[in-house]
Amino acid sequence: MATASLLLKMNGCVRLPQLAALDIKGADAEKFLQGQTSAQVSLANGFFAPLTCFCTPKGRMLANAQLLKISNGHYRLLLSTSLIDMLATHLAKFAAFYRVELQAQSSMIILGASESANEAAQAFGLSLPEQPYTHHTNSQATALRLPGQGRWLISVESPAEHYAAELNDDEDALNTWLLEDIRSGLAWLTAPQQDHFLPQMLNWEALGGISFKKGCYTGQEVVARAHFRGQVKKRLVRVTATADSLPQVGDTLVDGQDKAVGEVVSSAFSGDQQIELLAVASTKAIEALIPLYWQGHPITLCDLPYAIERLDPEQLASSLTA
Repeated sequence: MATASLLLKMNGCVRLPQLAALDIKGADAEKFLQGQTSAQVSLANGFFAPLTCFCTPKGRMLANAQLLKISNGHYRLLLSTSLIDMLATHLAKFAAFYRVELQAQSSMIILGASESANEAAQAFGLSLPEQPYTHHTNSQATALRLPGQGRWLISVESPAEHYAAELNDDEDALNTWLLEDIRSGLAWLTAPQQDHFLPQMLNWEALGGISFKKGCYTGQEVVARAHFRGQVKKRLVRVTATADSLPQVGDTLVDGQDKAVGEVVSSAFSGDQQIELLAVASTKAIEALIPLYWQGHPITLCDLPYAIERLDPEQLASSLTA
């Protein structure tokens, strides 16, 4: 397909520079990942793409990601661009004992699409997956349906540089995409907060990002203990505030006595002097319904689109039809 006609099909997409891809290839790729990630890797079957995370031995998240099987012996992680190099370096310490190679896909472009998703997928010879957590892949691109409302990621293989300069980099469009992440209760860990949170603090088990049926992986014992003993004292929440600027990642939320009760994970504008945030906050403070603030601005707690309870990825995978 000529580049010009391809560009016409992508006018409604927005480039997502905050996301990037890390490929794991080799005869031992599945075995290698099984010992490192919270997902049951065998569930990634070329259609179902489970959410997953990588942890320290103390169960703190180094990165969260979505795991796709591209072909036999070839898996792909989609995660924060700020964590690609760190995660590759971390995994390389273990990869030396397996027949695998790690490769950051620096030339890949990741697009976000909603209404224009079908046209964008068709431009690369793909049909659009209809069910959340599923993807369709060919040699040119991958179309991945995200959890929540109808949104897709279109990951474009190289030679992406031929049309990269023409893609939509509009700040308003990117803000709208980030706002939908927030309203979906979907937080992508970034470099400033790695090694801060248990996966459950980002509601990762409520999004199907943790298998409690698989064998051991780094941090598994701590993650399982927190789940089965109910020891998670902080949770991801969605809040709104009236302000003319966005908070920084890690900014503190406080109560009326200026006591820290949480920290900002992500934020976006939702209107004129209106912002929405995802923050990890004390469950005790949230349940008490006490007034909370960010830099003096009162914040209002909003509902999330999912229940804070375990979503079993094994059951989720079995409910999907290719």
